[in-house]
Amino acid sequence: MCVFNYAVAILADPGWVPSAYMPDIEDSKVSIHEIKRKGGDLRYCQKCSHFKPPRAHHCRICKSCILRMDHHCVWINNCVGHANYKAFFVFVVYAVIACFYSLVLLVGSLNIDSRINEQQRDSFRIVYVVSGLFLLPFSVALSVLLGWHIYLILQNKTTIEQYHEGVRTLCLAEKGGTVYQHPYDLGTYENLLSVLGPNIFCWICPTTRHIGDGLHFQTSYDTIPAVSK
Repeated sequence: MCVFNYAVAILADPGWVPSAYMPDIEDSKVSIHEIKRKGGDLRYCQKCSHFKPPRAHHCRICKSCILRMDHHCVWINNCVGHANYKAFFVFVVYAVIACFYSLVLLVGSLNIDSRINEQQRDSFRIVYVVSGLFLLPFSVALSVLLGWHIYLILQNKTTIEQYHEGVRTLCLAEKGGTVYQHPYDLGTYENLLSVLGPNIFCWICPTTRHIGDGLHFQTSYDTIPAVSK
C-alpha cells in the first residue's frame, strides 16, 4: 500500500487550472473571492494568462497553476495539489507505519541474533547498525511530516495558506484590531471529511470522487445562517 500510494502520488494529476476558467463575481453562491494584495483586483496569473481560482497558485517548477496547491514535493517530482493531496497524505501514513514496523522487526531480530554463532552475529550486527541509522531519522522525519499534515487537514489549510498567506493575514488582522478566522475552516469533522471523504472505509485508499472540481470550496460563511431583518 505504501508503494502503491507513492506511485499514485507521483503519477496523479495534481489538478491543473482550466485555461478557460473565468470567475463569476455576480454568482450569489460564491461567498468570497480572493483578490490581489495590491490594487484589489481578482488574482490573475501573468505566466499562464488566466485567472486563478480560490486557493490556486502558480508552481514555477511545473510551470502551471495548481488547484489548491499545497507544495511542490521533490520526493514525488510532482506538485501536491487538489487532485492528489489525499494520495500523498495516505502514502505518508503508510510510510510511517512501514518505518515503525521495520523497527519492530529489527529489534525482534536481535533476539534471534543471540542464538546464532559469533561469526554470523558480527555480520548481522553490521546490518542492524546500518538499518537503524537509516530507519530512526527517517521515522522521525516522516512522523513530523505526518503530524504537520494532520494539523493542516484539521484546520482545512494548505502549507502555503499556513506559512505564507496565514502569517501575513494574521499580522494584518492584528493591526486592524480584528480576529482572523480561516474562511475554509468548517470545523474539525467537516475538514476531515473534505479531504478523506465521507466513507471511513475509504480513508486508507487514494479515492478522489468526493473532492469536487477544485474551482469552488465551501467556506465558513456558507454555514452561517442569514440574520432576518
